[in-house]
Amino acid sequence: MTSSPSENLNEDDVIEDERSTVERQRSELRDFVSSLSPDDIKSGGWFTKLCAQSLKAYTTKVDAKYFQEKYQGVPAIAVVDQRIKMASRYAAIEGGLSAGAYTTTIAATIGTLGGASPATVPAAIATVMVDVAFITQLQLRLAYDISVLYRVPLDIADPEDMWKLIRVAFTIKGGEIAREGVVKIVPAMIRPLVKRFYSKSVLTAAKSLPIVGKFLLKRNVIKIGLPLVGVPLAVIINRYTTLVAGRHAESVFRNEARIIEIARRLSERTTHPRLLLWVAWLVIMADNTVSDDEAMLIRHLVVSIRKHHDVIDEGFANIVDIDPDDVWQLIDIETGDFSDVVDAATKVANVDSSMNREESAVIAKLLDRIRHTQISD
Repeated sequence: MTSSPSENLNEDDVIEDERSTVERQRSELRDFVSSLSPDDIKSGGWFTKLCAQSLKAYTTKVDAKYFQEKYQGVPAIAVVDQRIKMASRYAAIEGGLSAGAYTTTIAATIGTLGGASPATVPAAIATVMVDVAFITQLQLRLAYDISVLYRVPLDIADPEDMWKLIRVAFTIKGGEIAREGVVKIVPAMIRPLVKRFYSKSVLTAAKSLPIVGKFLLKRNVIKIGLPLVGVPLAVIINRYTTLVAGRHAESVFRNEARIIEIARRLSERTTHPRLLLWVAWLVIMADNTVSDDEAMLIRHLVVSIRKHHDVIDEGFANIVDIDPDDVWQLIDIETGDFSDVVDAATKVANVDSSMNREESAVIAKLLDRIRHTQISD
């Protein structure tokens, strides 16, 4: 999703420019769809091929430098907002172009995608697949754009990073997240339609691209089977589902950027890097649970400590159950001002929400131990 209208164009020119961009991408995807076999569509293998064709080339071109040159001096949050709005406009335009080709016959034939051979209805399948591939590619690239803009590193050659991008792009990690977003940003009169798109959208299967492909195809064709299918409905569904997907990606990657920033600052400011890791983990484990934000923080903190202080603590890496006495012993052999460690403990306790009672108790014990150590010295 690299293209954007020139700022010097008037409104009519902008609309025409965006329509031309969408038509060009649809033409490219039409060629892609024509290369698919019936089995590619039925098995979900089309998604694997789409990722290989469009995402790898895209991520080679689009990086932090690309956005720095394109939006020089503009804060990331403003650029993210522009990218989301542009993607939703593209999705709406594409919805209008695709819906014009949908007929009652096509809508009735969609159910055969999971069973009978798609080869029996090539025109219908091609119409559906161009629409699905366009929205899929658009939302996947949008999520990637947002990760780059918020400086959240993703390596699509890494299976874990690739799965993370897919999960965020298509709001797979629990449809509840998507539905909460719908309530806030979708006009009330069309919320039922968009909510239906996201209903039962939790993907619990293994991390398999073909499985994701089947999931996405099934979810996207919901809009075709809705009553009164037509251009207005397809435009609305495409636009607002892309808007929801973009806002979800923005929320996820902005939060991770916040946590990365916390880890970087704590690492740069500390004079007790090894102790900092142990104290952070002691606070996290105070309530015997590890939230997603806490897990993310400790992961980035380990990386940042290694980068800034060249500290790799094998003992820390091998912790099963942390013993507070081990942390107190580390404090006893450390010297200097411990304010960096106390500040870190407080920030760790608040990373996922306000500090809870167990975390507060651990920090109180930490302060007592530090005071005891300083008195002894």
